[in-house]
Amino acid sequence: MYLIWYTTSVGQKSRPSVGMKAPSESIGKQGKRVPAIFYCTDAGGEPVRDWLKGLPTSEDRKRIGEDIKTVEFGWPIGMPVCKPLGDGIYEVRTTLSQNRIARVLFYVDKKDRMVLLHGFIKKTRKTPDEDLELARTNKSKHQRGLK
Repeated sequence: MYLIWYTTSVGQKSRPSVGMKAPSESIGKQGKRVPAIFYCTDAGGEPVRDWLKGLPTSEDRKRIGEDIKTVEFGWPIGMPVCKPLGDGIYEVRTTLSQNRIARVLFYVDKKDRMVLLHGFIKKTRKTPDEDLELARTNKSKHQRGLK
């Protein structure tokens, strides 16, 4: 549900209509449940952001972004958009054009943020062990940095 807040004149405080909540009250309930952040390496790189920028089309980036946004606002969310992989790691599942499938691996940290750990285009039915291991490594590095 979206609430529209109109002010009758500039410089005056308006009051909510009967039955409406003030914007500060309603924003918390309508906002992102788990805002997405990019995992940052010790050298300052952001692997998922770099991977997204390297995708061949802006349409691919847009579709992946929409699925990430769906998880941000709908968490906890299940299939077909999101799937748990174990060890607190989840994948955002995106179907791209030309029969391609993209995955972004993430975890939710103790500050309730969606930390995007690793992204890739799937080439096999099963998530490759190397990709899952890289996400686990990035997760543990990120958790060490939070302490």
